[in-house]
Formats: sequence, structure tokens, C-alpha cells
Amino acid sequence: MHKTNSLSFINHLVRFIAFIFTLLFIGTGLSQAQELTEDAGVIAQGEELFKGNCTACHKINEKLLGPALRDVTERRELDWLLTYIKNPQKMISSGDPIANELFDEYQIVMTSFPFSDDQIASILSYIRAESAKPMETAVAAPSADGESVAESGIPEGYMNAIMIGLIAILAILLVVLFLIINVLSRFLKEKDLDDNQREVVNQRLDLRALVKSNAFLGFAAFFFTAIVLKTALDGVFTVGVQQGYAPTQPIAFSHKLHAGQYEIDCNYCHTGVRKSKNANIPSPNICMNCHLLVMPDSPEIAKIYDAIDNNTPIEWVRVHNLPDLSYFNHSQHVEVGGIECETCHGPVKEMEVIQQHANLTMGWCINCHRETNLNTKGNAYYNKLVELHSEVSKEPMKVEDNGGLECSRCHY
Repeated sequence: MHKTNSLSFINHLVRFIAFIFTLLFIGTGLSQAQELTEDAGVIAQGEELFKGNCTACHKINEKLLGPALRDVTERRELDWLLTYIKNPQKMISSGDPIANELFDEYQIVMTSFPFSDDQIASILSYIRAESAKPMETAVAAPSADGESVAESGIPEGYMNAIMIGLIAILAILLVVLFLIINVLSRFLKEKDLDDNQREVVNQRLDLRALVKSNAFLGFAAFFFTAIVLKTALDGVFTVGVQQGYAPTQPIAFSHKLHAGQYEIDCNYCHTGVRKSKNANIPSPNICMNCHLLVMPDSPEIAKIYDAIDNNTPIEWVRVHNLPDLSYFNHSQHVEVGGIECETCHGPVKEMEVIQQHANLTMGWCINCHRETNLNTKGNAYYNKLVELHSEVSKEPMKVEDNGGLECSRCHY
């Protein structure tokens, strides 16, 4: 009996020790799974995740909407980073001092990302790898007119001056060569020359022979081919661009008359422009607010009556078309950004028939985001952003400084 109890005790002890080792093994395995690595494949995965999800708010070496992430793996515990990235709001609500300090400083709660521990570890591995690289303190130097110029490049203005100078030098060389030929020809004519030498001196340019020469024909063929290719490439780059498009509408509505002569505000008819993604086409009742009394017997107004009586929509032809892969919000630009309608739609008050004024290409939008100052006045949301921006630049804050060049802002 005593022996049986001893065996039972030993058996339970062995199982308990095995259980402890299992826990330690699992814990070690989890810890290793969450450890950072220098594996190039993992770092590449982290770079892809970082650039696809984090660059709207974070940079490695500079503050953006959030803090600079350089050496964040040295400044924060790995477990804290894992928990915070998964659910920052929960960390703030729990009273975590670091999370609350970040919120007090930036006044923004980071988006919660449904990343796995391995994905977060790959992002942090990428950040650590980038932090190990030397910080670039001067990427560009300002030119005399205030434009940034890459240190290793040549300013565009200098390149134009160089090209003009080279062309001028070539022209001078041609003139000098022509003068030398004339002087030599006159000098040689005064000498006693044999027939062959005199024939060379007295020879004249034969245009017919030049045109028929292989060199001229080759040059002409090259020039013609270059023009054809240039025209073809220009045509390819204009596919889908409808600048100047002005279709005939089912009702002859004149923007020149309404917006120009009578100065009717665009927002009166396009009611959604300040509160919606779309500017919307005016409904017939908006037209009839005026035309019940103004020109009610006009043939064009009769078309509106017919649409109402027959309960059929007026089939307006859309003028400004963006591809389905692009997102554009009117209220964000007009109400928040304070952009005037004419900025994109051109001199509407002068258009009898509305047409597409701008080319509405991606490059056109990006250039606008690079050049347009961010409208931050009277909006407390931007106070901290403006303060952070003023620390690194004396220039006004542009749309691009607020993530205006991030792909996911327009393509999602």
C-alpha cells in the first residue's frame, strides 16, 4: 500500500514537471515568435505593411501626425508595442501612462490594426532596420529663389541655361566655319591650281544630289519615324482625358446666364457640394423655385414640366467623369478646404454650355495637393499639426503635408 502511494506520488510529480516544461516551452515559443529579426524576407514583409498602413501618420525620422518611429523598439517594450498597435484606445482607457502621454501630445488616437503578432514583429523589424541606418540630415538644399534642389542634381533653371548656351555656341561655330570657308575659297582662287583642285574649290552645293543621298534619306526617315512615335505616345497618354468635353444637354441650360449674369450661387442649385461626396444635379423643384414666375412659357421650361408630369428623370449628360478607382469628395474640398468651384471647373460664369475645363488627370490632382496651402484657420483639429509643421519648415502647410499624396486617400 505504501509502495503504491509512493508510485502514485512520483507519477503525479512527473506529470506536474512535464506540465511546467510544456508551459515554459509554449511561453518560449511565443516569445521567440514575437522577437524581432534581421531576416531580409521578414523585413521586406514589414516594409510592405508599414508603407501600406502606417505612412499616412508616421515617418521613421520625422514627426508627422504621429511621433517619429526611429529607435521605437529601443524606447518601448515589445509587449507594450504589440498591445498598443492592436488596440490603442483600450490602452488609453486603461490609464496606461505612455499611451495617455502620446494622446495628450498628438490629440489623435491611432487606428487599431488587426495585425497578427508576427505581422507586427515584421513591421517593428523593418523599423529597427531603418533606425540602424544613418539619418539623412540634408536631402535637399534651397536654391536662390526658394525652390528645393537635390544636392546631387542640377537645378532645372541651370539646365535650361546650359542648353541655351550650348545652342548659342553651336550657332557661333557654324557662322565662324562659314566665314573660314569663304576666306579659304577666295584665297585659293587666287592661286595657280590644276583642273581637279579648281573643281574642288569652285564646287557648289547640289540640293538635288543632297536630297537623293543616302544620308539625307536616312535622316528624313528617322525624323519622320520620331514624329510618328511622339504623336502615338501623346495619343496614348491622352486616353481617357476628356478636357474640353461639352456635350449637348437635353435642356439648353446656360451657366453664363444663371451663374454669370444673374450671379446665382453654384451651391444653390448643386445642394450637396458642401455636405456630400457628390455635388448632385439639381432636381426640377429647384428650377421651378424661380421658373414658376420667370419665363414659365419657355419651350425649355416646358421640358421640365413634361418630366414632372410623366414622372421621368431629365437625362442630363455627365460632363466630369472620374474613373471608378478614384475617390473624390466635394464636401472635403469645398467646405473643409475652402476650394472655389472655379479652381477645378474653370470660368463657369462664362460658359454657355458647360465643359470640362481641367484634364482631371492624376498628375493634375497631385500637383494641386503639392501647391495648395492647407486651410487650417478656425479648425482646432489642425492646431497641433501646424505646430509640428512649423518646427521643421517655415513654409505654409500644404495638403501633401497632411497625407495628401498617400495612394489610399484616393484609391481604396
